[in-house]
Amino acid sequence: MDPSNQPTGVCSSEKSGMLQPTPYQDNLAAYLPSFPSQPYPGKSVVAMQPAVFVTAAPLANPEPEYLCYSIFTMLFCCFPLGIAALILSSSTRNANYSGQQVLAEKNSKTARTLNHVGVAIGLVFLVVFIILQFVEI
Repeated sequence: MDPSNQPTGVCSSEKSGMLQPTPYQDNLAAYLPSFPSQPYPGKSVVAMQPAVFVTAAPLANPEPEYLCYSIFTMLFCCFPLGIAALILSSSTRNANYSGQQVLAEKNSKTARTLNHVGVAIGLVFLVVFIILQFVEI
């Protein structure tokens, strides 16, 4: 067999009738990989995992917010305690929606306590005011 008559890609070996790849060209730069094995010579590669975001579902049994009670306390009984109770009521709502059971319980209990104290202070001032109106000192 004359090697000059064979088409390119055919091996002259009698053992294999399969097509063989053509040998590399003299220009090796065309065959270099586009991504080197290391980005910087002598430096190790640190692979990072993507960030995972976990969103919490709202609570199945949300804590009471006492929002209306806080507004009532703020407007009619004790303004400073009503404002604090209103902020805690809003914080309770946010904790309920974000699934934070412990924070929702704490804020709900504190808002209820502030509302009770505010209404008690308001009632004491109302009773004292009524007594002072009817009694001449």
